[in-house]
Order: sequence, then structure tokens, then C-alpha cells
Amino acid sequence: MRQILRLVLLSSLFASPAFSQSALQNPTVVALKAAHLVDVRAGRVLDSQTVLISGGRIERVGPSSDVAVPAGATLIDLGAATLLPGLIDCHTHLTSDPHNAGYQGLGISIPREALTGAKNARITLNAGFTTVRNVGASGYSDVALRDAINASDVPGPRMLVSGPPLGITGGHCDENLLAPEFNYHAEGVADGIPAVMAKVRETVKYGADVIKFCASGGVFSRGDLPGTEQYSPAEMTALITEAHRLGRKVAAHAHGTLAIIDASNAGVDSIEHGSLIDDAGIAAMKAHGTYLVADIYNDDFILGEGKSYGFTDEMLAKERLVGREQREGFRRAAQDGVKIAFGTDAGVYPHGGNARQFAKMVQFGLTPMQAIQSATISAADLIGWADRVGTIEPGKFADLIAVSGDPTSNVTLLEHVQFVMKGGQVVKNDLVK
Repeated sequence: MRQILRLVLLSSLFASPAFSQSALQNPTVVALKAAHLVDVRAGRVLDSQTVLISGGRIERVGPSSDVAVPAGATLIDLGAATLLPGLIDCHTHLTSDPHNAGYQGLGISIPREALTGAKNARITLNAGFTTVRNVGASGYSDVALRDAINASDVPGPRMLVSGPPLGITGGHCDENLLAPEFNYHAEGVADGIPAVMAKVRETVKYGADVIKFCASGGVFSRGDLPGTEQYSPAEMTALITEAHRLGRKVAAHAHGTLAIIDASNAGVDSIEHGSLIDDAGIAAMKAHGTYLVADIYNDDFILGEGKSYGFTDEMLAKERLVGREQREGFRRAAQDGVKIAFGTDAGVYPHGGNARQFAKMVQFGLTPMQAIQSATISAADLIGWADRVGTIEPGKFADLIAVSGDPTSNVTLLEHVQFVMKGGQVVKNDLVK
């Protein structure tokens, strides 16, 4: 009789739509309920939803009236809150800190950068960003940070990292604040096609998930101009081709129009900043399906507080040159249908304020839903992780956040994320007391 009862019980469990084989294998099942859920794929808000989670992944999503909570599951009821996928920032520098801007940063060691990164990773995760792409760090400190997070040694978001960015001698990705007698060249410096190809291979060898290079001058470098092209079209093509051959996507720091066009034509996956983009640049990006990752919030911070953080007069002058134009260029690109992914250049401003960019994106042309999609489904597509993050769907990592209110009406609510879950583990919960 006991054997028959066991068979009946197992049969009923397998027949239940709220249960799965993986749930049987992992008895720790979490049921997450909320009054609202943002379906970023459909671009709408669903009411009264339940998400079943097992083994760190989403098992089922649906109306609470249809999704039964399995016996023994841990129930987390977020009440009137709105659930969203964990946010993604495609342009961060977790091992950097604005307090170390300019000449102050010359005395920071690689081990110290890594420890700074551990602090900033925790802050970023608590702000609701469960995945980041780190595009530029000294000494592969971001590789070490990624690996420490993956090993659960320190808390932080999922990371895709670039290691040292590639650039020409004396260019934006070369640390050129020092006088020539110091004979200093950044570890990512490579000139000419053979050297560029070798540097891509070296960067991949030491752990890079993505290749970042400087196609134009920049704001936080000395002696160059943001609008000027640095790598030649031939060097860009060799760099991008080699990276793609090795299975790595490529992000191009590019403020100037010529750099935007040439990098897009060479097959780059994303243009970072895009400050001086014009109609020709927009056309090139659309023709190749290139993403724009424009950090349109941090102009406020740089010009408002940069001086007190040690930003040099040259840095501030360059920011005045490109910052406002960048926002209007973003507006034109968005209106013309360029693909947009969320990226903030975190590290230029204090970490944890990433979500302040959402309001700027809405101010300069996106709807709140489009801004949210840029940091979820679109960002996941750019980084190549659409199969694991970016939406609340079965099979994806259980990376979820929640806020009080409707962020599709008031996107600034994302500046105050109250619930964070990564891989089915609650990181922060200020909603349930």
C-alpha cells in the first residue's frame, strides 16, 4: 500500500504544471509573487504574476491564478511592487573610482584597483544591476574581479570583462598624463596591423570576454581631441576580424564621426559614447546593425562635480565640447532607429548611480519602456547573453528586481530599487519586512 501511495504521489507531482523535473532534482523552489511584472519582450506590464524559480533559474511565469505554488516552496510575496528583469549596464569601470581621476590615479596599484572593484561590484548589484560589461581596467583587475564573483568570494553582478583597452601610442587608451622621460605605455598599446592582432590574442589569452579599443580621442586623456580618429580603418578591420574569429565581441570608444563610420563599417558590435554622431554615422550604424551605447547622464556629474574630484581643466574643457552634443546626437540616433543599449561609463561618476541615466534617455527621445528595454532585452542581445538574462522567461537566470510603483510611467523609480535577486538568491529586500 505504501508503494502504491508513493507512485500516486509521484504521478501527481509530474502531472502538475507548476512542477518540473529540475524542481524534483533541486528541492529548493522559490515562488515570487508581485502585483505587476514588466514584460520587456512584449513591451507591456502584466498584473498579478507569479514566478517559480528552481536551481537559480526561472521555471515558470504566469498569472497567479494559474501558477500553483508547490508544497514546500519558499514564498516571497512582494505585494503591490513591480517586478523587472535584473538591469544590465554595458559600459562600466568597476575597478575605477572618480576620486582617483586625473593625476590622483597615477599612484593607484593594480591590487588596490581590484579591491576597489570588489566594493563597487557590491554597490552596483545592490542598485539593481545584476549584469555588467566592464570595458577597460588596468592589469586585468576586472578579470580577477569577475572570477572572484563567479567563485562567490565577493558579491557582485555577472560580468563580461575586457581587460586593458587597446589603443595607439599616445592615444586615449594610452595613459598619457605622464611626461616622456617616464617612458610609460599602457599595456593595451598596439600600433600597426600585426601588433593589433597580437594584442587581441594576448588580451583573450589573459581572460577577456570582450575586446575594447579606442577608435578616437577622448575626454579623460591628455593632448588628443575627442573627435579625431586614432586607429586607421585597416587597423580597425584587422582588430575586429581577429576578435570575432576568436569568438569575442568588440566595443569601440568613438566620439568622432569618422571613427564611428569606420568602426561600424569594419563590423564593430557597439559604438561607445558616439558623442559627435551625424547623419552619415547614423546611416553606417543602421546599415550594420551596430549598437549605440551612449553615456548621456555623466555630463551632469563631470561638469557639476568634476573639479572637486580632481578632473583636470583639459578634461572639463573637452567635456563641455562633446557632452551636450552627445545628447542631441543620441536623440537623432534614437529617432532614426539606431539600436540602443544601456551603458553609463560608471566609474566616471560614483558607482551605484547607474539608473540616473534612465531619466536622461527619456528626456532625449526614448519612452520609459524603451529605456528599460535598452537595459534588459537589448543589452542582453548586445553582450551575447540573450539566452540567459534580459527577460523574465523560463530558462533564464533568476535575476530579478522590484520597485514600488510603475517604472514605465515614472522611470526614476529605478533609481531606488528595493528588491534584488541574483540567481535565485535574495540580495536585497526592502519590500518585505
